[in-house]
Amino acid sequence: MSCFVVPLVQAIATSAYRKAKKGKVSSELPTLEKMLWGGSIMLIVDHVINGELTWRFPFFTALDQAGGGAVMLKEMLTVGVPMSLVITAVWWVYVLVKQKKPSLQ
Repeated sequence: MSCFVVPLVQAIATSAYRKAKKGKVSSELPTLEKMLWGGSIMLIVDHVINGELTWRFPFFTALDQAGGGAVMLKEMLTVGVPMSLVITAVWWVYVLVKQKKPSLQ
């Protein structure tokens, strides 16, 4: 229910970093941004459809129950962090492959 929070925070941080460093970052950073934003938005939509997120406070249905905050934190650590690491690793492999591939000019 809250696994998307970690990649969403990473997407926000990546976007802020890219905008702050105008022109001084890797040309592939926007690809990571798109992967993080796209995945986060897809997960948010999925959680809304499944009723795990609502449009009213506290937004996360787990917070309506006692101990729900601990459940959310555990999910962020056990699902969200690995998800962000995998997305970043896939992006890193993409960058390495793209750098080694000869350009078609």
